[in-house]
Amino acid sequence: MSLRAPITATAMALIAVLASVPALADPPPIDPAMTRTGTISIETVGPRHERFAVASAAMRRVITVDVLRGSGSGPRPLLYLLDGVDGEAVSGWLTKGRAAEFFADKPVDVVLTSGGTGSMYSDWMRRDATLGLNRWETFLTDELPPIIESYLKTDGRRAIAGVSMGAQAAMMLAQRYPGWFRAVAGMSGCYSTADDLGRAVTTITVASRGGNVDNLWGPPGSPEWRAHDSLLGATQLRGTTIYLSAASGLPTDADLVAVSHSSDLVEALKTAGGGLALEAGARSCTERFATRLAELDIPATVDYAPTGMHTWPDFEAQLPRAWRVLAPALGLPDPH
Repeated sequence: MSLRAPITATAMALIAVLASVPALADPPPIDPAMTRTGTISIETVGPRHERFAVASAAMRRVITVDVLRGSGSGPRPLLYLLDGVDGEAVSGWLTKGRAAEFFADKPVDVVLTSGGTGSMYSDWMRRDATLGLNRWETFLTDELPPIIESYLKTDGRRAIAGVSMGAQAAMMLAQRYPGWFRAVAGMSGCYSTADDLGRAVTTITVASRGGNVDNLWGPPGSPEWRAHDSLLGATQLRGTTIYLSAASGLPTDADLVAVSHSSDLVEALKTAGGGLALEAGARSCTERFATRLAELDIPATVDYAPTGMHTWPDFEAQLPRAWRVLAPALGLPDPH
């Protein structure tokens, strides 16, 4: 396949929106003495909702991890659900995406990490002056699973899903650890890193939060950029249940109502315009990845919504559609 994808007007709009977001003020602090991984504390947030403070030896800091316990008696399968580029103190899936409400009656345990701002949920080659020390791949595949899966007494079946930056990361991890996850869902994401468009989107994603992309996988075009490209590594996904979704960028009725109810209409309209451009870019990225999977005769469920922007109300709407694909792959009753 060609490694040169044209950077379309839509992609340029996507890049402009990302570039306009303020960067972090300070990097996450690290503790050089934190050389062992383990649970520091567990807080009860609500019924079937616990918040873990996990010491990460790889990142030399404490990572907040929310756990939603599934319905029924265990053991249950596990879903790792990744946040987008903001990586706030509590996952946006909980504060904006209503994941706790959606999974309240589902027989699956859900794990949500916090604080991965602009990190691509990857292992960086070097510590970054703004984004700090990021070894998220190690955390998500080596450090966290033994802690959480032992505590929850899961049944060994795993899936991973994410939105936006988290969608790209979920697909990367499924590709780089074939067979570890039974299923993967990417919602409103981009999945290339080695071609022109993939390098541009990845670079601006990191830079939008103040990071230096050379600290990620080395200068763009270096071998690690190819190693993280899910279009190039798509054959590693054979046998994994795959779900992809993206909307058109056109606002839904709910989007328009939300804008009209905003206390700052001008700012709301600016946000809506950004959401349109970002989702249109994600749609283009998803179409390219779906085409690549079809070329390789790798099955995937692809869902293109006729309306919807790159906003949490629209991500929330994508979640039930993703779950209809993930649940059977985890051995759970078909939720259709």
